[in-house]
Amino acid sequence: MSEFKDWYYSVPFFTRYWLSCTIILSLIGRFGIIHYHNFVLDFYPFIYQFQIWRPLTALFFYPIGPGTGFHFLINCYFLYNYSQRLETGIFAGKPADYFYMLLFNWTCCVVIGLLVNLPILMDPMVLSVLYVWCQLNKDVIVSFWFGTRFKAMYLPWVLLAFNLVLSGGGMMELLGILIGHVAFFLLFKYPQEFGGPALLTPPAFLKQFFPDTRYIGGFGTAPQARVAERPAGGAVFGRHNWGRGQTLGGN
Repeated sequence: MSEFKDWYYSVPFFTRYWLSCTIILSLIGRFGIIHYHNFVLDFYPFIYQFQIWRPLTALFFYPIGPGTGFHFLINCYFLYNYSQRLETGIFAGKPADYFYMLLFNWTCCVVIGLLVNLPILMDPMVLSVLYVWCQLNKDVIVSFWFGTRFKAMYLPWVLLAFNLVLSGGGMMELLGILIGHVAFFLLFKYPQEFGGPALLTPPAFLKQFFPDTRYIGGFGTAPQARVAERPAGGAVFGRHNWGRGQTLGGN
C-alpha cells in the first residue's frame, strides 16, 4: 500500500488529479451509483436546466463496458504517459502555463462538443495533449504495436488510422489533433517562429495561484525562433539535440 501511495504522489499534480477523476467518475457511472446520463455533455440540460457541471464531468467520465473497457484503459495510459511527460518536461516548473493549456483544450472540446453533439470529451482531450507532446518531440522514435517504429510526429495520425480501420471511427482523434494543433501553434509556433504575441499566456491570478517553481530542464524542445539573415561572409549554425529514442510509454 505504501508503494502505491509513493507512486501516486510521485505523479505530477495535474496529471494525478485528471487521471484520478477519470477513473473515479467512470467507475461511478459503470456501477450505477449515479446514472451516467448525468455526466455526459448535453446541450439542452446544460443550457436550459443550468446543469453547469456537465462540461467538466464529460471530460472525466467514460462509459466502461464490454466493448469499451480496453479503449478506456488505452486512454488512461495515454493520459498518464503524455500528460506526465508534458508536465515534467516543457512545462516543468510552470504549472499555471500547463493548466492554462489544458483549460484552452478543454474549452475547445466543450464548444465543439456542444456544436456537434459530442457527449464524451475524453478522447479528443487526451489526443490533444498527446499531439502537443508529439510535436515538441517530433523526431523521437516511438514504438507501436507489432514492433512498428516511427517518428513521434506520426503517432497521432497512426492512432487515427488504427481506430478508423478497427472501429470505423476516427472523428474523436481528428478533433483531438485539430485542438492540439491549435494549442501548439498558439503556444510555440506562432510566437517563436513567426514573432507573434504569446496568445496563451496564463493570467496573473493563475500565476499567483499556481506560482512558478525552480526546476531542472525537462524533455521536449519548443520550436526555435527564426534567425535573421546575416550579411555576406557571416555564418549561422544551429542544430537540435533530440536525445535518445523513446518507446511508446517508456520513460
